[in-house]
Amino acid sequence: MKDSGFVILGSGVAGLGAANALNEEGIRPRLYDSRAKPGGLTSSFDSGDGFVFDEGVHISFTDNPRVKELFAKSVDGQYEVGHVYCNNYWRGHWIKHPAQVNLHGLPVALVVNCIKDFVEASNNPKPVIQNYEDWLLAAFGRTFTENFPAIYTVKYHTTEARNMTTDWLGPRLYRPKLEEVLQGALQHEPSDVFYVNEFRYPSHGGFASFLNHFIPMAEILCNHEVTQIDPKQRELTFRNGSKAPYENLISSIPLPKVVPLIKGAPKDVLDAAALLACSQVAVVNIGLNRRVEVKPQWSYFYDEDIPFARVSHRGNLSPNNVPPGCSGFQCEIYFSDKYRPLTGKPEDWIEPAIDGLIKCGLVKDRSEIIHKSCMWLPFGNIIFDHDRPKALAIVHGYLDDVDVRYCGRFGDWGYIWTDHAFLSGERAAKGALRGVKTEAVT
Repeated sequence: MKDSGFVILGSGVAGLGAANALNEEGIRPRLYDSRAKPGGLTSSFDSGDGFVFDEGVHISFTDNPRVKELFAKSVDGQYEVGHVYCNNYWRGHWIKHPAQVNLHGLPVALVVNCIKDFVEASNNPKPVIQNYEDWLLAAFGRTFTENFPAIYTVKYHTTEARNMTTDWLGPRLYRPKLEEVLQGALQHEPSDVFYVNEFRYPSHGGFASFLNHFIPMAEILCNHEVTQIDPKQRELTFRNGSKAPYENLISSIPLPKVVPLIKGAPKDVLDAAALLACSQVAVVNIGLNRRVEVKPQWSYFYDEDIPFARVSHRGNLSPNNVPPGCSGFQCEIYFSDKYRPLTGKPEDWIEPAIDGLIKCGLVKDRSEIIHKSCMWLPFGNIIFDHDRPKALAIVHGYLDDVDVRYCGRFGDWGYIWTDHAFLSGERAAKGALRGVKTEAVT
């Protein structure tokens, strides 16, 4: 393999996707990461007591045959395959996801008003859509919107739906037909309309095992936090005092972090980068001394007095994520510097999370808990507020001008899954090889 001066910042799935594309061209890039080991936001952790936790919910949904094959190669074909099933908790009720076509069993008055408002909304052929709240009201009607997605939006995105755009939706929110709403109100789980079906997850070692195949493709230097990027001299400076040249630079570092590192970045670009909002996550990890028999891989929570928005069921992803006869949960509690800053320490949310698990019945009492810990993720999900489109265009335009190629969820600054982040890294690398601009995924 030749050293061609290609440098990648960040060893998560996007950075390793870039390494894979370069490797296919006979290039072994240098890859720098601030952490002590590669993996980035797709890292997994063995707790030492038999539980394996990821940095949030990571599952492979890809229908791309090539990516499937590459991920399978990483784990020597040892992965779990399952049918995606997730559900919702609302005021003591468990209902299949998506809730809009699974209203059966909810209070009659709520169901009647949801259907009535859905019909009324459907009779407006040209609704005015200026924000996400407008879209929700046009798609589902007021009753369903106010009881479900409007509440979840604040819990997950940390801001109200009216403060968000709609350019991130894609297939993520199913807009049903009246027949489907009625059928789901009269019958228990009559249809399967979730936007993903099959999932894959490594049998051993957590989601990060899907990266094993790609790590040798780069010369990875960990504990190298970048403190300056000099685009004129094509040189990197690191916190440990070392410097390194580059000819082609690919970055998966979050945009609000990478722009201030660039020597000479103009004020308007710095201001635009500061407007880009994302959530932070306190991920509370809970292990039980008994097996909780539940069907979903993850669940959504709408009650405002339950702090977490989502819980993943570790043993339903792979039985090897938990000790025999045990269960594990990861509870995601969202904050953001812009809309809902964290007060206190992330660890302060362990006990409120346990209270929530007890309230919804997943945990009986604290005596059965044999593991509890908390991870703080400073970058969780992109917040698609109204500042994003203009600010992102300024930032991406500047990075194109100084020839810093960007990739991944926080380089593209888009709503992309793990598999898409891998492909984003590949696209950035191929663009660098061809000398064309980065094509971001939104």
